[in-house]
Amino acid sequence: MNYPEWLDLNAVWFVLVGVLFTGYALLDGFDLGVGALHLFTRTDEHRRIMLNSIGPVWDGNEVWLVTGGGALFAAFPNVYATVFSGFYLAFILLLFALIFRAVAIEFRSKQPMGWWRQLWDVGFAGGSLLSSFLIGVAMGNIAWGVPIDERGEFAGTFTGLLHPYALLLGITTVALFMMHGSIYLVMKTEGELQEMARKWINRTIIFFIICYAVTTMATLLYVPHMAARVRAHPWLFSVAVVNMLAIANIPREIHFRRDFRAFLSSCVSMISLMTLFGLEMFPHMVLSNPDPANSLTIYNASSSQKTLGIMLTIALIGVPVVLAYTVSIYWIFRGKVKLDRMSY
Repeated sequence: MNYPEWLDLNAVWFVLVGVLFTGYALLDGFDLGVGALHLFTRTDEHRRIMLNSIGPVWDGNEVWLVTGGGALFAAFPNVYATVFSGFYLAFILLLFALIFRAVAIEFRSKQPMGWWRQLWDVGFAGGSLLSSFLIGVAMGNIAWGVPIDERGEFAGTFTGLLHPYALLLGITTVALFMMHGSIYLVMKTEGELQEMARKWINRTIIFFIICYAVTTMATLLYVPHMAARVRAHPWLFSVAVVNMLAIANIPREIHFRRDFRAFLSSCVSMISLMTLFGLEMFPHMVLSNPDPANSLTIYNASSSQKTLGIMLTIALIGVPVVLAYTVSIYWIFRGKVKLDRMSY
């Protein structure tokens, strides 16, 4: 397919990669949040209900991560190479956490012994917390900037990635996913567990708002380039306003027991946060710190225009398939969780 010359394929792929990773944050975010909350209830029945609330969808949610990684590799191979080599140990830890979490979901109910289930409960919760935290740390480093040499290669160390700002983003991401997961649990459960999850929502919202406020202040003080575009174009502040209104609407919808609307508000807040992140990063993919001249952008780190065009055609066919699959799975498994002999 031939695309018009005025179409900036590099920018299109920047948006597409952002959409895919945003989809992952929305979908896997709530099941990572459910995992982070898993040990807050003590009865085996409640923990089984929590597992089965995400059981039919968690693996499909991770398709968005794989698709986003594939899109990054196809469109911006230099970025993929630099990030995945520079963050190698961090990504190995992330993969280990995600794999161990998946094993815990499948293995927990294979044996009835209390110690066996407790072991996998801890593994499930620990894997969820570590995954959430590392995703936030990675985003914190992308925003802060990482040392890149003149060849576009990572020139730092693993410990250098664990600076205070990145750790703060990690904690904020955990708080965000816990809030998102508690709202999802209210939608999918009933009775005692549902009322317990309603209490978790208030606590996790407070936790997230505190983290969000601290992160915002730290960003304005120490990472001013992540607010430069909004300062230059004040109308973009409307995205931040939408984010704040969406977060403020969650307790209101929960109070009136409009659980699905609360979940949609949580989704809007996450989409607006990712939109702000993308707006401030554009056109950079990886900022170089301390030498901005070595930064990787959508233009100096992309594939050829022919490759971008071919891949865009494939994406226009493939992304609707992924969307259709996701929608159909959620439609099939809609409603409250009921335990039966086939449940985890």
